Amino acid sequence: MLKWTVIFVVLAIVAGVLGFGGIAAGASNIARVLFFIFIVLFILSIIRGKKV
Repeated sequence: MLKWTVIFVVLAIVAGVLGFGGIAAGASNIARVLFFIFIVLFILSIIRGKKV
C-alpha cells in the first residue's frame, strides 16, 4: 500500500513539473487517499498486535 502511495506521489510531482495540471491533481488525490488508508491499517495492525 505504501509502495502505491509513493508511486502516485512521484507521478504527481512529475506531472506537475511537466505542466499536466489535471493528471497531477488526480495523482496527488489518489496518493493522499492511499496514504490515509495505509496509516489507518498500520494503526489497526499495531493495536491488534498488542495482546496483553
